[in-house]
Amino acid sequence: MSGYLFRGPRNTPGSRAGQPPEPRTETRPGMVIDRDVAVLTGSGATIWVDVYRPAGGEPAAPIIGWSPYGKHNPAPIGRIYPRSGVRPEWTSPLTTFEAPDPGYWVPHGYAIVIADIPGTWYSEGPATYLSPEEARAYADLIEWAGTQPWSNGRVGLSGVSYLTQTQWRVAELNPAHLAAINPWEGWTDTYREVVRHGGIPETSFWPYIWDRWGAGTGMIEDLEAETGQHPWFDEFWASKAARLEEIRVPAFVVASWSDQGLHSRGTLEGFRRISSEHKWLDVHGRKKWGYYYDPENVERQRAFFDQFLRGADRGVLDWPRVRMEVRERYYQGTRRTAGDWPPKDTEYRSWYLDAAQEAMLPHPPGAAAVAEYDSLGSAPGPADARFTMTFGEPAEIIGHCRLILHVEAPEADDLDLFAALFKTGRDGEVIGFPYYAQFADGPVAVGWLRASHREPDPELSTEFLTVLAHRRALPVPRGQVIEAEIEILPSGTRFEAGEGLLLIVQGTDIKRYPKPLTYARHEDTVNAGPHRIHTGPGHPSRIILPILPASDARG
Repeated sequence: MSGYLFRGPRNTPGSRAGQPPEPRTETRPGMVIDRDVAVLTGSGATIWVDVYRPAGGEPAAPIIGWSPYGKHNPAPIGRIYPRSGVRPEWTSPLTTFEAPDPGYWVPHGYAIVIADIPGTWYSEGPATYLSPEEARAYADLIEWAGTQPWSNGRVGLSGVSYLTQTQWRVAELNPAHLAAINPWEGWTDTYREVVRHGGIPETSFWPYIWDRWGAGTGMIEDLEAETGQHPWFDEFWASKAARLEEIRVPAFVVASWSDQGLHSRGTLEGFRRISSEHKWLDVHGRKKWGYYYDPENVERQRAFFDQFLRGADRGVLDWPRVRMEVRERYYQGTRRTAGDWPPKDTEYRSWYLDAAQEAMLPHPPGAAAVAEYDSLGSAPGPADARFTMTFGEPAEIIGHCRLILHVEAPEADDLDLFAALFKTGRDGEVIGFPYYAQFADGPVAVGWLRASHREPDPELSTEFLTVLAHRRALPVPRGQVIEAEIEILPSGTRFEAGEGLLLIVQGTDIKRYPKPLTYARHEDTVNAGPHRIHTGPGHPSRIILPILPASDARG
């Protein structure tokens, strides 16, 4: 475990209602629950799991939830987060945080295995997170579950967020008894997708989540100290990024347009890059927890697992490869399908920014102009730069956008840029969408960039997605105009004729929800003084939008 930094636990199990292991068996109608089952991993450490299985004795298909949140702690999300979109009746009291509900799965012939990951709660450690060592321990549990007397030998994985991120990591190893995975919104690259958005430190969710993961009795990985010690993408962060091309197991991947700055980008990249012959993608525009536990979607999960864990023909092989919700407004949208991600018939069109007209134009403007705003939003005058366009005919923007700005910071040696796209109605009002699992007034899409991090990685970048290298600082000469590209995270939105798109660029977070609400915040800034966006001849600031032929489908 060279390279890790460790510290004592941030919380003890006792402080969060944990009890020392007490192996026992409980019974409920049609169900046997084996509590605190000891599983020995290849490293010699014991992890503790709970197994929920059918009482009839027939072999069941195991589905594992690998969790840092405590297997002892039933946590139905609809009761904890009322604005999450999860109705209380959608889950049973046995449901643990972000994990499959035994109350649903066991009566359908499945065994649910909920594990406390190594080093958390009473499982032996030390705890490391999203690491190769953790993945190997997970693989050991998969092999254990696949060889138990109550098991049919075909193991599946399910769960949201951390319970997905670890699916990517263990599936790289292709354990022999792993038969299917259901990644449901989970990042794949910890540095780029969570810790440093466009190179800007994330200062809200990342510090919050390492506290949530840190209940244990022994040493835990000190993610705070490691983040400070590794400001650039290096071998440490590479060890916490999924090796997606090595995944070959059947996968039903679910992503959203609404979890930007956390899971949207990584889940879509996970689907695109895995090598599985059998893989399907469902992208929605709603709240992630509500979508996971929605009874209609639970039935789709069961159809997938029936196909690959129980050998039942549920028609999954005939599913469209990609199924996408094209949003129109909050919780309203249409469905369209595609053969791959991104869809092959996407047309990437450039709209040019014109600071004089505050517009996005289909052609370069004829005259030079400058949009200036205060980078901290605190001085008199504009706090942002705005550009608008109106669609003359229906259009659907689906995929990654690229924003190329010609900018200068006359009073600073670096600059942080924040960008957001909003949909506007025919009367100019902003139309909000679900955002970050709980909010209802989010943008179409967001993006960030610290200009010194603007160097692209040519091996990872594609025509539609410029991936930043984050290996070294490029100079940002004070008072000189530089070209900087901002990755606008993937989205899917329909615009009718007369509706519009609003681009906002500023030096602080676009959305500012009150604390202590947790979402992607960036309060450690390098900004000072004004920013200037140059447009027109010699400075072709522009946005490249992914346009699909507008679908006439409704429903």
